[in-house]
Amino acid sequence: MSFESLGLSPALLRATSERAYLEPTAIQAQAIPAALRGMDVLGCAQTGSGKTAAFALPILQRLADTRRDRPRRVHALILVPTRELAAQVGDTFRHLAQYLPEPLKIAVLFGGVSINPQMMGLRGGADIVVATPGRLLDLVEHNALRLGDVQTLVLDEADRLLDLGFADELARVLEELPARRQNLFFSATFPPAVQGLADHLLRDPVRIEVEAEPETQPDILQRAIEVDTAKRTPLLRHLIKEQGWTRVLVFVATKYATELVTHKLSLAGIHAQAFHGELSQGARTQVLSDFKASRLQVVVATDVAARGIDVARLPAVVNYDLPRSAVDYTHRIGRTGRAGQSGVAISFITPDAEAHFRLIEKRQGLRVPREQIPGFEPVEVAAPVADVNGGIKGKRPSKKDKLRAAAARGGSSST
Repeated sequence: MSFESLGLSPALLRATSERAYLEPTAIQAQAIPAALRGMDVLGCAQTGSGKTAAFALPILQRLADTRRDRPRRVHALILVPTRELAAQVGDTFRHLAQYLPEPLKIAVLFGGVSINPQMMGLRGGADIVVATPGRLLDLVEHNALRLGDVQTLVLDEADRLLDLGFADELARVLEELPARRQNLFFSATFPPAVQGLADHLLRDPVRIEVEAEPETQPDILQRAIEVDTAKRTPLLRHLIKEQGWTRVLVFVATKYATELVTHKLSLAGIHAQAFHGELSQGARTQVLSDFKASRLQVVVATDVAARGIDVARLPAVVNYDLPRSAVDYTHRIGRTGRAGQSGVAISFITPDAEAHFRLIEKRQGLRVPREQIPGFEPVEVAAPVADVNGGIKGKRPSKKDKLRAAAARGGSSST
């Protein structure tokens, strides 16, 4: 199948060619025709499978067909969970739209920066808005834009949009939208909360679930190395040197851990920077720019970096701390092995983390052989579980899980 066979305009075909889109991916081949017909779409495909173009191309095609020197109103709204993903999606739209006969105004809106330039940029309206929910609501409250003309709503990385802190904002955004609209939901994972929201919002959707085929499966070697808690940083230094990684993304659990591990790596002469949600937007942008340009060897990050960050030819990801869920594991390791490249994803398995990693394996349907590195063999034993009602993290719904579910129910009943 070719992009020409999907019915895209010559201008969009030229843009796809320049971005080296040789042929549609599985998610694009199924989603684009359905979206062009105006149907709702529920799309689930692995990270790095081309989901952004799967919704951007039909949106641009339909807008190009209908826009004729009319006042600019927001016709397409794309909601994303992070600043980095907003910037990435906005760049994709701009590149794909560059040859359209009538230019479209694409606004990218997110917090962490002054709201005033964004308000100024919205003067005269916008055709497409890519936004995080919180900043979008701020701008609506400032009367900088209206959402009553939105024809297409996209939830990109829909599962994260229902995380604690996003669900209430999403419900408020939905209240601003017209009842009659096209809805496109895309994500690499669809947990029950997202499925529940989709069931309430989507009208007879085309359901697309693309399983990774052997030829499209990301080439990611997954490794699990057993190590004591106190030896993780020395092991990380050893692997960086032994493997010769020019760049590596290291995931930890907390902001404090990003700074502590970064400090220890820096003392060893390794050029590292912390990356977490409390950094200013300018600092986050600079860290990513330096990392992509190989001016940084290591970025130590919380899960804020697990979505929407596309670093070409990133050779390795390390789970210094295990992610909270199997969903987060998927997105973490998906930062490597992108766009046909190979990569390695290493998880440090401390004795206390073994049970949690087994749960991740079970939910992922995989088994990663355990390894031990000479000189770093673990001697610790797992601490006994004192509270018999506690169980393994993720084994039963946590308080946060219950809040997410409640927020999702509230969001889904608002329209």
